[in-house]
Amino acid sequence: MTRIVPKLCAMAAFIALAAGMVGVAVAQQPAAAPPAPAGPAGAPGAGNPQPGAESDAAGPAGATRPSLVMPLLYVSSVEVLATSADPKLYLVRVTGLASSPGWSNPELVPFYYGKSADNMLDLQFIATSPEQSQKADGFQPMSATFTLEANNPYKGIRVRAGANAIEMDKMTGIVQAQIKAHDGKDMVGKKYAEKGPAGAGVVTDADLPHGFRTIMPTHGVAGITHNPNRLNLILDDKSMIVMAFWE
Repeated sequence: MTRIVPKLCAMAAFIALAAGMVGVAVAQQPAAAPPAPAGPAGAPGAGNPQPGAESDAAGPAGATRPSLVMPLLYVSSVEVLATSADPKLYLVRVTGLASSPGWSNPELVPFYYGKSADNMLDLQFIATSPEQSQKADGFQPMSATFTLEANNPYKGIRVRAGANAIEMDKMTGIVQAQIKAHDGKDMVGKKYAEKGPAGAGVVTDADLPHGFRTIMPTHGVAGITHNPNRLNLILDDKSMIVMAFWE
């Protein structure tokens, strides 16, 4: 039976226990700062910025929400190393990209319990999302590790993120993915054109991460569901981008 080194969230630990698995995650970024203490409405604190202060969060002041544990936006590489010292292990190191600053606690958890029919170890690359919407200021790299005993039953590794997946059909080596989607940085002031023509100063659907949303001056916004992996583009009446943020 395969045993994996412990450190999973509560749900993942239960799942892993059922399969005889345990995982380990290593963050490259510090955890997000705790929320400000509650205070009177309109006063500094309780999510209200100091007068004249510039906030990195997008959306209305104080528009905080509970953090979500969910997949990171992209997985960019999967590397598996075999140790030579006893006990012999396989070390799975995964790198990826969060949509924005503010994500924390990246880890790898089994996608399901038990042994799959294709003998692949299926992992999700997850992390804790920010409590506020974030300006589109570039993807943030993150990494996590997962450990397997050498006598495991798997022939390969598959790692899934929110927008892509990487598969390695052997138990040692490295596989990398090219992430071509625009990270949102320096997008404000450019023109959005659904199908192009592409060019300098123009952003098209093909440039953007899957699931993005454009909001014209005359458009409302239905629902209150927040997705920290969804890029929002606020447009003016000439389709120029005036704000770009991740929910």
